Amino acid sequence: MGEMHSTDKSTQPLPNATSQADAEERKLLRRLQMMMNMVMQVVAQDGTLTVDEASRMIADAREAALAMFPGKELAYDLIWKPRFQRLMVERFRLQ
Repeated sequence: MGEMHSTDKSTQPLPNATSQADAEERKLLRRLQMMMNMVMQVVAQDGTLTVDEASRMIADAREAALAMFPGKELAYDLIWKPRFQRLMVERFRLQ
């Protein structure tokens, strides 16, 4: 005879809990994008900003991003790091 498969409902997330977790993650992602865009705009547009100040802002933004998304260093390095590096080169003529 065939095996009976039981579905233990206690181990499956509730649909409402899953949608709430998804909504919270989307909210965090929007905050992250807004924060990173603001840092990029300040670095690009503030003519009084020094290289050291811009570097500190970027480092602080990285720390904040990783506090929001622990363990996502690789994602940061793949998505945001190149953008900030390109911006620093363009803004301060770095090589």
